[in-house]
Amino acid sequence: MMGKLKTFVNKYFSNGPKAVPVVATVLMIVLVALFFSMRKTITVSVDGSNRNITTFRSTYAQALKDNKIKVGPEDKVKPSLNSRINNGSIISIKRAVKVQVQIDGKKLVLNSAEDNIIDMLKSENIKLNKSDIISPKGDSKLKDGMKVVVTRVQSKYVKQTTPIKYETVIRNDKDMQKGNSKVLQEGQNGEKETVTQIIYQNGKEISRKIVKEIVKKQPVQKVVAIGAMSDSLSRGGNVSYTKVIKMKATAYTADYISTGKSPGDKGFGITATGTVARRNNYSSSVAVDPRVIPLGTKLYVEGYGYAIAEDTGGAIKGNRIDLFFNSSSQANEWGVKWVNVYVAE
Repeated sequence: MMGKLKTFVNKYFSNGPKAVPVVATVLMIVLVALFFSMRKTITVSVDGSNRNITTFRSTYAQALKDNKIKVGPEDKVKPSLNSRINNGSIISIKRAVKVQVQIDGKKLVLNSAEDNIIDMLKSENIKLNKSDIISPKGDSKLKDGMKVVVTRVQSKYVKQTTPIKYETVIRNDKDMQKGNSKVLQEGQNGEKETVTQIIYQNGKEISRKIVKEIVKKQPVQKVVAIGAMSDSLSRGGNVSYTKVIKMKATAYTADYISTGKSPGDKGFGITATGTVARRNNYSSSVAVDPRVIPLGTKLYVEGYGYAIAEDTGGAIKGNRIDLFFNSSSQANEWGVKWVNVYVAE
């Protein structure tokens, strides 16, 4: 092969004028071949719009510049601008769009050629939490002039111990006179532990709710007995009453200390209504304020018994009643008490 080539060269390139036409032809063929080998047709796709261009350049950057196709710094180009061109190859250019992003109290203006909002935020190194809210949605396609709002959402959990209020239970006691009451069992508050979820948006609380509740200590009910005795008082028969008056009850006797009179004095041991002061099981004498309880009224005094309003006294005013006793020792034993006084019909 090399021998034949050498013979061809010696024959046509070393004989002067005879070789000129041959050399010219060969050069023409070589130049034409070189021309067609350097000439390349490529497709430029800009945002999906295609355009074919012819170039003799070796890189896309040179070819695009020759054809006045500008590429911005945020535009996406594939393959890269410095890649070598092959005939029939395709270069894709995705233009960046301007997007306004409101986040963390700031307004950012970004140029991005990413496909959607999430990809744009990632490319800008903007970190998102799972609970953050993006509007429009994160998978929305980017559009020029789009406004994006990122709302930061945070959850905080607060543990708190709070009391459980005890309940008060009322029980009717038929053996207790109406108006009376007695605490049978004191109440005690319980205790519970609650976990509250507090949600914040951009640092401001928007909601809170209890997500967990554990009772640490059960409350103890307060039990109160109240009088439910029938509206009649038995004394061989039934004695009905019309009302009950809460009164301060003191005690007195017929002696000088209580009445200022001694045995033998006029009116000693005699009540204001002229009866003999007495203490018995059926109709003891008591002193009242006639403006509150008229004289002659039959009464039942809690802890004392049945009585008749027959006497008065200088210190007995308003809701006070003075109970007669036969001896000072009995009077002293009574002392002073607040009692219910039942007014008989």
